[in-house]
Amino acid sequence: MIELEGVPELIDPVMICAFEGWNDAGDAASSAVAHLDREWKGEVFAALDAEDYYDFQVNRPTVWLDGGVRKITWPTTRLSVVRTGGAKPRDLVLVRGIEPSMRWRSFCNEILGFAHELGVEMVVILGSLLGDTPHTRPVPVSGVTSDPDLARTLDLEESRYEGPTGIVGILQEACTHAGVPAVSLWAAVPHYVSQPPNPKATLALLNRLEDLIDLRVPQGELPEDARAWQLGVDQLAAEDSEVAEYVQSLEEARDTADLPEASGEAIAREFERYLRRRDGQPGPGQPGGLAAEPGVAEGGRDASYLRDTASGRTRPTRPQPKDEPSSGEEETEGPDGEG
Repeated sequence: MIELEGVPELIDPVMICAFEGWNDAGDAASSAVAHLDREWKGEVFAALDAEDYYDFQVNRPTVWLDGGVRKITWPTTRLSVVRTGGAKPRDLVLVRGIEPSMRWRSFCNEILGFAHELGVEMVVILGSLLGDTPHTRPVPVSGVTSDPDLARTLDLEESRYEGPTGIVGILQEACTHAGVPAVSLWAAVPHYVSQPPNPKATLALLNRLEDLIDLRVPQGELPEDARAWQLGVDQLAAEDSEVAEYVQSLEEARDTADLPEASGEAIAREFERYLRRRDGQPGPGQPGGLAAEPGVAEGGRDASYLRDTASGRTRPTRPQPKDEPSSGEEETEGPDGEG
């Protein structure tokens, strides 16, 4: 363990984790934690020793120049703290890194050691996976836990998944065995536009996180980026008749499956979020609350988009249809049930 600064004393802390790699389709999960860190100006206080957990031939270090001096950045996992302020202050411990190459049990034990030392009340692990979901509809985000009591209290799914898992699933179970309340939030990303980044999916994860921990999250430029991303993918999909036909079939299947929820829980959740943003305290860098746009707030995830540095706008890359798209159940049940 590399101690970068003294461990701070925190108020009602919640630990939010995301890891690049297998559990991070479209970089949606890691981008969500990066957004929290950026908007709330997180302060890094610790990092795990890269030698212990990473294969540098898989995740190579990078060399860069700092005022003519060559420096090396090693792949690792860093912990930072953000103080949210407001009428009901709550601090967040952000854990962001790359899925480790080895010694996963020791890796999780280090994370849990920090959680215990900091008095963390709950661990929330963010993940994203590829699925048969249309980019034009709200991004499906599921909350999963291995704790039956927590599932009932927070209206979450109780994990029933069996099969290969990633570090998200391992950390979830490590928390459960250590007696630390833990939840995994999974966003489904359209497999036909899977290249990162995906601001719509990132926004959906943050909105679900906001509901879970009852804390207003500053959205920054994400709503605008999500709208620009979806409009760009709409235009590109319209140019390819096969992709357009496939997207339409996904829309029909999704609309049929979501009819009951669209008229009930989803609308109530969106209205509660609107009230919270209207009445809540402004977040850092935000003069006032903004209601999330329906269909974007929980919006579709995945896909690729590029930022035009000259204009500051975003534009997606051309979607590539999958030769043999797998069923939504096969793609979604993996990580989605790992919590």
